[in-house]
Amino acid sequence: MIPSLSTNSIRQIAAIFGIIAVIFGAFGAHALKVQLSATALENWKTAVNYQFVHALALLLLATLPTTRFIRLSAWFFTLGIVCFSGSLYLLSLKEILTINTAFVGPVTPIGGLFFIIGWVSLFFSAFKKN
Repeated sequence: MIPSLSTNSIRQIAAIFGIIAVIFGAFGAHALKVQLSATALENWKTAVNYQFVHALALLLLATLPTTRFIRLSAWFFTLGIVCFSGSLYLLSLKEILTINTAFVGPVTPIGGLFFIIGWVSLFFSAFKKN
């Protein structure tokens, strides 16, 4: 059973992730620019980019009739943002944080897999008869 998500819930999730992406993008461009290496800053930008793209994808889902595949897609996009972008944010900050981020590395590809499953679910939603 897929936990129920209404279009309003999906829209709220999209807005929250969009807000965070803007804040993190500005934070990276200004505050972190002088503190991170070029590679770490590039990883930060990748995380922001994927978060933005999938926040917009969630917003698109909120305009569609809610079906099982749309709910699946929304859940997997959400998990993808948390795992993929979240792990990249942490990995980018490992230079200035005093925490061990070794456990975070394997989470990034899992987040990417969640994004793929979300897109596949959206694909299959086109074949679902309402």
